[in-house]
Amino acid sequence: MKTTFVSTLAIQSALRLTVQRAQAEMMNAQTEATTGRHADIGLELGAQTAKTISLNRDVARLHTIIDSNALVTNRLSSSQNALEQMANSAQQVLDTLISMVDINDRGRLDVAAETVQTAFQNFTSFANSSANGEFLFAGINTDVKPLADYTEGGSAAKASFDAAYLAYFGFTQNDAAASGITTAQLDDFLTNQVEPLILGAGWNTDWSSADDQVMTNRINTNEVIDSSATINADGPQKMAMASTIVMEMLSTPLSSDTRQELVERAIDYVAQAITGIDFQRAQLGLSEQRIEKANDSIQVQIDLMSVYIGELENVDVYEASTRLTLLLTQVETSYTLTARIQQLSLTNYL
Repeated sequence: MKTTFVSTLAIQSALRLTVQRAQAEMMNAQTEATTGRHADIGLELGAQTAKTISLNRDVARLHTIIDSNALVTNRLSSSQNALEQMANSAQQVLDTLISMVDINDRGRLDVAAETVQTAFQNFTSFANSSANGEFLFAGINTDVKPLADYTEGGSAAKASFDAAYLAYFGFTQNDAAASGITTAQLDDFLTNQVEPLILGAGWNTDWSSADDQVMTNRINTNEVIDSSATINADGPQKMAMASTIVMEMLSTPLSSDTRQELVERAIDYVAQAITGIDFQRAQLGLSEQRIEKANDSIQVQIDLMSVYIGELENVDVYEASTRLTLLLTQVETSYTLTARIQQLSLTNYL
């Protein structure tokens, strides 16, 4: 028979190592019980760790797209609201022109011209709307106010119109000689002089600082949309054309026939403006619908990936909680044994 010497120090050391291992396992069990995932993904999954990392990266990328889509949706919504107000301003101009019964009454002409001026000022204000520090209708030049204010002092657009009028007719708008302007002269002036200033090259020179290229955004892994509008579109230009000729010539001393021709031309321009603005609204509405569908598609992808990630990473929370309880009991028992062993000393009996 052989006996082996075992010291109390050796027993205490063994218990201490047991406690340390149990504490480490407790931390892992607590993490798993709290998060529902393996405490050490790499240790548990081994070679499949690369797969779960790749899936989590894809999910994070898809969430980033959804967050970006929220910003794009906000820009589109703000643009839609501004375009609605711009269309309302154009409709106000149209209603004013259509409701003109007596086109020779000076008081009514002045009121109509002032109404159109106010409506166009509102139109300009909404055309220069911004969201999150970006101008909505400047195309890709989002840091530049897109539309110059025609009624503002020193307006280049007004100076160009005044110069063109004087050069063509030989007198200013309010000169009494304006009563001699014929309908043919008016049509020629509007078509060959004013339209190039507003609907042609003069637009980018005197009116607009916007870019023709609109903003684009990727709303899905393989889908890109136009996410803004530009003031350089046909609708805003026609609105500027209609408003300008009304503000400048409606209450001037024109003959009845010539003024009637002016009103009819203005009505035609503003009607085209409303159609053009509504087209822009429809285009942005289509982009909003595509974002909504893209978000639904992305969410389906995220849900599917999350299910597969869960199958790889998730643990049984109840099992982890039970294991944590057992480990806690084990540690407490080890503490109790350690305390009793420390009392096994001959000095306690001498």
